[in-house]
Amino acid sequence: MKGFVVFGLAGILGMASPVQAAEPWEQTVSTAIGKTGTEMPGGVYRIGLPRSDLKVTLDGVMLKPALALGSWLAFVGHGQNQVMVMGDLVLTDTEVNPVMAKLIAGGIEITALHNHLLRNTPHTMYMHIAGHGDPAQLAKTVHDALALSGTPLSVAPAANPAAPETLDLDTAALDRLLGHKGKIGGGVYAFGIPRAETPRDGGMALPPAMGAAIAINFQPTGRGKAAITGDFVLTAAEVNPVLKTLRENGIEVTALHNHMLDDEPRLFFMHFWANDDAQKLARGLAAALGHVAITRQ
Repeated sequence: MKGFVVFGLAGILGMASPVQAAEPWEQTVSTAIGKTGTEMPGGVYRIGLPRSDLKVTLDGVMLKPALALGSWLAFVGHGQNQVMVMGDLVLTDTEVNPVMAKLIAGGIEITALHNHLLRNTPHTMYMHIAGHGDPAQLAKTVHDALALSGTPLSVAPAANPAAPETLDLDTAALDRLLGHKGKIGGGVYAFGIPRAETPRDGGMALPPAMGAAIAINFQPTGRGKAAITGDFVLTAAEVNPVLKTLRENGIEVTALHNHMLDDEPRLFFMHFWANDDAQKLARGLAAALGHVAITRQ
């Protein structure tokens, strides 16, 4: 089946509570991948695969996996004993071709391959994938492909219970400026802002858990500053107004591309980067959101 959407940065969508009771196909998938996923709205079973093995820096900032290095897979039931899988895989340059070859051999489509960032060391690429069929076979194919990369595929040892995570940011001010509520996770403050309409791909409605939401992530860098990245989900008419507004507010546009093949409406994904006063950046992001048809709170 052609054109199931697959999206970029991890951020807010990977922060739901752990699954308490998985369906049989979900158990099959989590066993094959090697990690338990989370139950998301819309019947989506999402598995986060952060590239915690990579030490990536950009403009002197060490990037946390939750900021820009979060591979993920999203599975959803599709017909009797069938599932659809979509995902975004963070890969180094040398990992791209081995992983791609294994996915293609297993019948999984590549729907996009591109950068999200500029100047990051080591350089990372983002491979978006889609497929449908038997859950065990799909999960095995993805697992075997990722095994050709350095992606951690096993659960880390359980740590001692810790106090709730806090960040060196005025998160209430960020919520107020952006008009939405963010969530803390992995050292990052993340927003997921749905579009006003429900995007579709291949005729299928796409809930936010499949990546059909604008992602905005803040990583504190000290003294009220933050590194920001993410992606705006835009129609063609929204692209240049948003691009101009971001640049006018000191936010670099680092990529503009598709993430899917058969989307309605046709959508474009604009990635961005800056490291500056967090509230100043939030005001610039809010100005850009003013050009986008989003769900308002």
